[in-house]
This record gives sequence, structure tokens and C-alpha cells, in this order.
Amino acid sequence: MKQFNTVSIKELAHRFKLDPASLTDVANIYPCRISRYYAGLITAPGDPIWKQCVPSAEELNDTLQHPDPLDEERLSPIPCLIHRYADRVVLLVSNHCATYCRFCMRKRRIGHSGTDCFDLNAAVDYISDSPRIRDIILSGGDPLMLSDEELEDILQRLRMIPHVEIIRIGTRMPVTEPSRITPELCRMLARYHPLFLNTHFNHPLELTDESADACKMLADSGVSLGNQTVLLKDVNDSSMVLMKLFSGLLRLRVRPYYLHQMDLVQGTAHFRTPLVCGSQLIDSLRGRISGMAIPHFVIDLPGGKGKVAVLPENLHKNGSNWLLKNFSGELISYADP
Repeated sequence: MKQFNTVSIKELAHRFKLDPASLTDVANIYPCRISRYYAGLITAPGDPIWKQCVPSAEELNDTLQHPDPLDEERLSPIPCLIHRYADRVVLLVSNHCATYCRFCMRKRRIGHSGTDCFDLNAAVDYISDSPRIRDIILSGGDPLMLSDEELEDILQRLRMIPHVEIIRIGTRMPVTEPSRITPELCRMLARYHPLFLNTHFNHPLELTDESADACKMLADSGVSLGNQTVLLKDVNDSSMVLMKLFSGLLRLRVRPYYLHQMDLVQGTAHFRTPLVCGSQLIDSLRGRISGMAIPHFVIDLPGGKGKVAVLPENLHKNGSNWLLKNFSGELISYADP
């Protein structure tokens, strides 16, 4: 695993004159790690960077939501491989990130001991025996926490499977530790095209010169870049913020791909916005920025029912809940706390 320079809770508390105990109590339940680079983007407690990476007591107040609302454990025929859709699988190749997001969809496992379970041999055997699988998503944690050699071993083994057509990597390194993107890494990745990389910018403050350089290196090596933003209360739930973010991403040669409604993950309820908020924000961008800069607003439905775009034709009110039609035509009830 790659090692990066991090900031301790004690150091962070000292910098902003806070009691470290208030942060440590939460971190004992949900681990905390903040890269020194990302911590350097914080301007004050409670700013959009702080909210994304610094523990909050509100995380412990959320006991009603589920640790695994997307049913990933049930959809894992072998450990660390999620098979939700017939033609693609997610491989959880790392259990660590340079910075642990406080809104993480895998908050139940990221950074916890005993959850490093990836077995490349078992994953390759499973995919080789499943000819319908043509699309592989490397996720985690962050796949770029692996060394170049470890990552290349995975890519090489997957590329040897005849029916694997596409490989995707989900990483937040261009945002939280852009120094991880090196010429050596990019030259290695270029050997395994078609290769797609989705990163995770949530706020214009993250569009730094360092992040721009990282994205340029990746794009120049032929990697197709997309971005998945999570809609976060009091972080980016503003038309002006999203307009600056999505327009800025295009300048970095990164295509805004998804705007995600917050998953119903235990410990993250304080980040949630009403479902109608995301729809209104997307509508407010139309005609004001390029259509290329407007992502799909999506929900990952609980129970492993898949992602759906939030569009008028598949969104219906049912009492206090919503009904959404998924990829298989099922009508799924969705609670909007």
C-alpha cells in the first residue's frame, strides 16, 4: 500500500484551537485519515473541505440508516467482488484512501481492520467463468493506494480474460493526493486501454493547480476522465457552486458524469438533501452552462436495485415516499427522510 503524508487529529485541533476529544470520539467509530495536501485546502472549521474530511458528532447521531443499504454484502458471490448487473462487476481492491470521506458509501468498512479481503486469483477465476462480464470497475477504498506494480498486476490479469472489454478505475487521488498521479503511473495505465477513470470532485475549492496537473497527465496518456459528485448539504447544494464546479471540471478535461443523491448510509444522514433539491439544481443549470457540463442526477436504490436517473417519467409520489422505476422495470419505494 502507498503511504502518504497525513495530518493527525491532534495537529488539526491545535491548528484551529479545538478540543481533539470531540473529533477522536467519532474517529474511534469511523476512522479518520486526511492527507496533508487536502488538509491544506481547509480555510476554517466548517468550510466545504472541512465538512468532507473532519469527523463530526453528527455521524454518531444517525442510528436509523443502514450500514450497507445497497446490499453489497449480499451481492458479493466472493469477498470483495460485487456483482449487481449481469455485464459488470466491482472489485474492491483496496480498503484505504488517502483521505477518508465522512460521507463514504462504504463507511462500514473503509479503514477498519479485518476488511482487507481482496483475492486476485479468486476474482480472476470468477470473471473468467462468467463470459457475460465485460466491464470491470476497480474501487475500494481507492485503487491508487496500491503501488504501480500491484495495480499493474491486476490490470494485466484482467486484460488476459478475452471477454473483458472495459476497465474502469474509481479514485479520489486527483482531489485528495494529486502527487500520486505521476508520469510513471500514466505510462503504465496507457498500456491497458480502453481505460476509464472516474474521479470525485465535490467543490470548486478542490480545483487546484495540482489537481489540474494530475488530470492533464492522465488525459494526455489517453485515459478517459469522468467525475462523480455527491450532493452534500451545506457543501455543494447550491446552483452557483455546482456551476463553478462542473464548468471547472471541463477545463480540466474531466466530464461531469453523475451527481449522486446521498446514499442511505448509517452515519451520513446530516449530509442528505431532499430529493427535489437535486432535481431543481440540475434544472437551474440548463441554459446557463454547456450541456457537456451537466451530469445525470442519480439515486443508487437501496436493496441493490441499481442506479436510476431522477427524471419526471420515472419518479412518482407514493404517500410520504417516492416510487422509482429501475433498469429491470421494477417500481422501487424510496424513502426521502
